[in-house]
Amino acid sequence: MIPFKICCMQSIDEAEAAIAAGALAIGLVGAMPNGPGPIDDEAIAEIAAHVHARNGARVWTTLLTSRIDEEAIADHVAATGVNTVQIVDCPSPKTYALLRRAHPALRILQVVHVEDEGAIDEARRAGEAVDAILLDSGKPSAAIRTLGGTGDLHDWSISRRVVETCGRPVFLAGGLNPANVAGAVAAVRPFGVDICSGLRDRERGYALNAGKLAEFAAALRDFA
Repeated sequence: MIPFKICCMQSIDEAEAAIAAGALAIGLVGAMPNGPGPIDDEAIAEIAAHVHARNGARVWTTLLTSRIDEEAIADHVAATGVNTVQIVDCPSPKTYALLRRAHPALRILQVVHVEDEGAIDEARRAGEAVDAILLDSGKPSAAIRTLGGTGDLHDWSISRRVVETCGRPVFLAGGLNPANVAGAVAAVRPFGVDICSGLRDRERGYALNAGKLAEFAAALRDFA
């Protein structure tokens, strides 16, 4: 099964459900300027500690942070106790090196929002310093910036070129759901996929839908 990350965890129970379905990683969303799924840092720390106690380092407890200052990101990681950080905005130039010094065992995922072909060079540059790239459909250049969780698709042909050129594992996100994820994987051939809104019920307070989760995992079983 291709590795997958289930984002926007709201509780320990949701984290357990995602891991039971086969998730390599769970996403824990910190404060964001907009978008779904944020929880406070205390809840992130509680979920991360529970997952670490049950699974060790096998599961990537992934903090989504919108901070861009290197010390602020390092502090956010320390406060939440995660083993992976996903930087959803464009960080300051010193960020990656400082994070390596402050948290040597930390995995660093850099989000690249695929607005146009500029994402190819952006991913290649970030790939020189991070552990993985995550391609999403935010619009950081828009008048009202979005940094993920839009539920929108982007141009998968650009994503495929990122996979071929960036030199790092690539997670594909943005508008995925149980019905389209197999086609997305076939088109892009990423290392893994990431999903949030495609598995959640807005009418139930954005809760994780167990049926959709099972369908999503089943759709990925034919991909090595």
